Amino acid sequence: MSETASQPTGATAGRCPFSHAAPATAQAELKHPERCPVSANAAAFDPFSDGYQQDPPDYVRWAREQEPVFYSPKLGYWVVTRYDDIKAIFRDNLTFSPSIALEKITPTGPEANAVLESYGYAMNRTLVNEDEPAHMPRRRVLMEPFTPEHLKHHEPMVRRLTREYVDRFIDDGRADLVDQMLWEVPLTVALHFLGVPEEDMDLLRQYSIAHTVNTWGRPRPEEQVAVAHAVGNFWQFAGKVLDKMRQNPDGPGWMQYGIRRQKEHPDVVTDSYLHSMMMAGIVAAHETTANATANAMKLLLQHPHAWRELCEDPSLIPNAVEECLRHNGSVAAWRRLATKDVRIGGVDIAAGAKLLIVTSSANHDERHFADADLFDIRRDNASDHVTFGYGSHQCMGKNLARMEMQIFLEEFTRRLPHMRLAEQSFSYVPNTSFRGPEHLWVEWDPAQNPERAQSALLDAHVPVRIGEPSSHALSRPVVVERVEAVADGIVRLRLAAPEGGTLPRWAPGAHIDVECGETGLSRQYSLCGDPADAGAFEIAVLRESASRGGSAWVHDTLRAGMRLKIRGPRNHFRLDEEGRRAIFIAGGIGITPISAMARRARELGIDYELHYSGRSRATMAFIDELAQQHGERLYLYVSDEGTRNDLDALQVDAHTRVYACGPARLLDALQAASEAWPEDALRVEHFAASVGQLDPANEHAFEVELKDSGLVLTVAPDQTVLDALRRANIDVQSDCEEGLCGSCEVRVLAGQIDHRDVVLTRAERETQSRMMTCCSRAKGARLVLEL
Repeated sequence: MSETASQPTGATAGRCPFSHAAPATAQAELKHPERCPVSANAAAFDPFSDGYQQDPPDYVRWAREQEPVFYSPKLGYWVVTRYDDIKAIFRDNLTFSPSIALEKITPTGPEANAVLESYGYAMNRTLVNEDEPAHMPRRRVLMEPFTPEHLKHHEPMVRRLTREYVDRFIDDGRADLVDQMLWEVPLTVALHFLGVPEEDMDLLRQYSIAHTVNTWGRPRPEEQVAVAHAVGNFWQFAGKVLDKMRQNPDGPGWMQYGIRRQKEHPDVVTDSYLHSMMMAGIVAAHETTANATANAMKLLLQHPHAWRELCEDPSLIPNAVEECLRHNGSVAAWRRLATKDVRIGGVDIAAGAKLLIVTSSANHDERHFADADLFDIRRDNASDHVTFGYGSHQCMGKNLARMEMQIFLEEFTRRLPHMRLAEQSFSYVPNTSFRGPEHLWVEWDPAQNPERAQSALLDAHVPVRIGEPSSHALSRPVVVERVEAVADGIVRLRLAAPEGGTLPRWAPGAHIDVECGETGLSRQYSLCGDPADAGAFEIAVLRESASRGGSAWVHDTLRAGMRLKIRGPRNHFRLDEEGRRAIFIAGGIGITPISAMARRARELGIDYELHYSGRSRATMAFIDELAQQHGERLYLYVSDEGTRNDLDALQVDAHTRVYACGPARLLDALQAASEAWPEDALRVEHFAASVGQLDPANEHAFEVELKDSGLVLTVAPDQTVLDALRRANIDVQSDCEEGLCGSCEVRVLAGQIDHRDVVLTRAERETQSRMMTCCSRAKGARLVLEL
């Protein structure tokens, strides 16, 4: 199958890349499409259609499920739709060149080309579409203003602008958020960041739209000349502003920073590059943020429960931003060029082929995001989205966008929590890659504005998190449904979802973090109830004699009917459900995760034993329940009755896994006993981490090479790998930062790791392929990470 003359050309002048059953001319192929293996869905794919514009992930759902890599004859591109394939493409920018990222997806006619030429239009390579070896040296030279510590300086300005614009319509009861705020504020912030004078805002909006349509759209022949004039004027505007900046290179702004760096690196930061980046930067720094925020507000107001939770708990805003970027981001797709024959998702792609990688589809891939179509502002892997791209070409301005979106949502949730979507239909500027509603009408009752009754409302603000969100922010409310004593000093709590709701699914071995009062204190407790019970979590808490505040607060304060906040569940102590035999060992309160594991083993028909030790029967929780559930498979060891578990007598063969949780002395004894067992037989859950304060006197500096990002960082003796990654603008999630929770795990491609976490097993450590960046370090001089 091939294109008609009016369709845009692809990598091979629009010719179908497949070998047909019989030689045919282009016209013959059109008459006999049955000879071409392009599927009917692929042949019908049209990214300029209303279906794609309204909801790209849903439009290509069939592809994610049935044909994840397909050829589009209408577009002349191969289309890639699944998460892992797209991540692999981003990772390899040599095989998959970004050189066509800013190429006109619809070639313009000679008249429009003549118009562009008359303006001296000469758009060159930028950081977006530049190949190596030019790209990374330029990125390194120009990256510093985008790091979190430098972006903090812009926060007061973003807050001031946001407040001023909301003030303009707060008492009107109706507003188009796009026209009245979400376009102009990001544009003003972008100009401020770049160092461009704030002038001709309406004109710049027209220029920006024209640039989008010219590059990623399908303007009709009669529209192309008008678009060309706007783009030509934009080009000349950018040149004039740059000339002014050269007269004052010490002024604030990223472009002035680039002019100063040009003096040090004239071969890296060239004149043509600065002119091209001036124009591209104005678009990139504001249009995507404007669209992303409009998409986010539309999405949140379409989900009133999520909007209400955000209004009640602003600490959820950072992760809500990530989920909005995942579920309905402003970047629908990027483009790449195959530089050699390659295989993607089981499909052979020839050198020279053009790729449309639908990142919005990747963000809805069920293989990576559970219940991917569900909008969940507490999704724990929301920041895995590829809306910002990934690797060496990941958007440098991502954290500026995050900051703006957080501040916008904070202002709206605090001042207009009663806002709702007005009746309307949504339209989008037709193009393959960037999307956001052209208008977003909202309504509210000004008489209900909270600030009319609470004058102090405007004085407070939520601290902005610049960078990837911490899972500390993913708290959810629960109601204490029941508190009961289950042993001396141990209470079991049943924590239910409010208003009869449901709680996230969990598997045996999982734990939750409980926020203990208003002090910010957080403690981890293993889940010990039935995973099939979606309405509540159960935990058991021992009152520690040397309590740091957590267990004492639980015992002294919590009563039925009270509300508290939890985070999780998370699980780094999983039961191998394919295993043939399991031995469960618990000491004291360590029975909590073990009881859930043993229950699951019984359900699955796994051969198992349960060994439970304690000081006295009175101090051992769940004894009667466990006896009823497990009968002769339960072995009790009670110190004051003179019975003790002989760990060396355990029969552990290659088919047996030993799962243990309890006090340090029990786990240390098991570790010693396990030396005689098959490798990796022992799986342990720790109560606490052993990581102490970093002592620079006993550490050495080392380098970490980030393979996917093309960076080499130095980790100082007084710095963790996680700290170094954050300062370099690299996203890595974290939570406990004690080597206990596993949130900050990364893959290691080379180098010897000094493991200091309590998450990885012995065998996992010996592979030298994973590390926790919050605590573990390099044994030698260098590590290579898959980041």
